[in-house]
Amino acid sequence: MTKRDYYEILEVSKNATPEEIKKAYRKQALKYHPDKNPGDKTAEEKFKEAAEAYEVLSNPEKRSRYDRYGHSGVGSSGGFGGGMTMEDIFSHFGDIFSDLGFGGFGGFGSSSRQSRQSRQTNRGTNLRVKVKLDLEEIAKGVEKKLKVTKYVSCKECGGTGARDSSSYSTCSTCRGSGYVTRVTNTFLGQMQSTAVCPHCGGEGKIIAQKCTVCHGEGIVKDTEVISVKIPAGVAEGMQMTVSGKGNAARRGGINGDLLVLIEEEEHPQFIRDGNDLLYNLYVSIPQASLGAQIEVPTIEGKAKIKIEPGTQPGKILRLRGKGLPEVNSYGRGDLLVSINVWVPKNLSREEARLLEKLEESSNFKPSPGSSDKSFFEKMRNIFD
Repeated sequence: MTKRDYYEILEVSKNATPEEIKKAYRKQALKYHPDKNPGDKTAEEKFKEAAEAYEVLSNPEKRSRYDRYGHSGVGSSGGFGGGMTMEDIFSHFGDIFSDLGFGGFGGFGSSSRQSRQSRQTNRGTNLRVKVKLDLEEIAKGVEKKLKVTKYVSCKECGGTGARDSSSYSTCSTCRGSGYVTRVTNTFLGQMQSTAVCPHCGGEGKIIAQKCTVCHGEGIVKDTEVISVKIPAGVAEGMQMTVSGKGNAARRGGINGDLLVLIEEEEHPQFIRDGNDLLYNLYVSIPQASLGAQIEVPTIEGKAKIKIEPGTQPGKILRLRGKGLPEVNSYGRGDLLVSINVWVPKNLSREEARLLEKLEESSNFKPSPGSSDKSFFEKMRNIFD
């Protein structure tokens, strides 16, 4: 079956503004809403068709793809409209009618909306803590024990907030149902909506005699030691989530989460670049000239490297696999050793005399016009 043009469905031009598209969709949705057309399958299909068109045209990115490639640019079903249910439409676009005082699509008294109503579930708030790690801990992974001050469930009342099981009374506002019903007069007639009872929060009962420890809240302040396993390879700014270790919820419910923010301590020898480590190695003029075997530190110990005779300052030696591991992966970075030649500042007379003698040798003088081509290639790549 050939799909209709979205602009045609909403009866707008291709140059329509977002506000015009929203207004046109609201007009179509009002016209074909199931509550106004009970049992009319054709109206229901047109209602879904309009929602599908609006889902694409109200999104600038999807609209641009649709304008360029048609229905194929937004998938075979055109946004999520092809498989869209009435529940999806109510969930995604209910705010279209909020300015009319209908409380979203629920204002039409839809039975499907009422069936989706659920009592409020309390949820505790999330907690955020910072953990400082050094490079050695990052390289191997570490388990940290964090002492956290937070809200926990009251032991006296078991988190209920009530003194005992007989301390409850039925909510007089909703009469124990947890919901209240409101009837609103609109230009479409009387519309009925259902909402969670504001008095009891959907519980259907209230606490007549509160717990003397938590004063009816069901939670109290306390400290808890939480063990957190941090994988190898994490980096500054990464955040881990420890489910259920945040603040406890008032009078039962779901605990919040503990958010662990990683901070990285500066290392005295290494500079981190992603999973690679940079190390500045200073060698003497004789070592750079004659070559040498030198021991350098790594994150896990030490390693020997060979300095070739005539090594120039700025040369980079790469020790593969001596960097940091990737998070939750088998990959590993490298250790990059940057060679620097140490020039002594204070020379004795004998040392100065030796250097003056060496300076007379043509081998210790750069060739006229000589240049390090590899250096210029590096610079060219940087500026390109």
